[in-house]
Amino acid sequence: VHLLESGGGLAQSGGSLRVSCTVSEGTIGSYTMAWFREAPGKEREFVAAITKTGTGSSYRDPVKGRFTISRDNAKNTMSLQMDSLKPEDTAVYYCAATEQGYILYLVPEYDYWGRGTQVTASS
Repeated sequence: VHLLESGGGLAQSGGSLRVSCTVSEGTIGSYTMAWFREAPGKEREFVAAITKTGTGSSYRDPVKGRFTISRDNAKNTMSLQMDSLKPEDTAVYYCAATEQGYILYLVPEYDYWGRGTQVTASS
């Protein structure tokens, strides 16, 4: 299974960005999917996750109400819409997948990872 992130970039504080993850050599419907982020000098942290069918999702508290995770199993893609961006959202965002059928929150619990995409929210 290969995960490839796209999107991201630079936005002003209060602006919006969207990052997407495309799954290849596998079927996205077989995986619970998640986004993590890693800021300079900090550990990688959970951002949001969505269940295999998309019926359940979870977010870390600071992004609740601002970020929306979604998936399109027919297109083998998952996305994260980020609105009302803040400078503290600046990080490399990573797509992750686990074969488990429920949402997990820790880095070691995910089996597959993308290489990441940079998101920068300027103040």
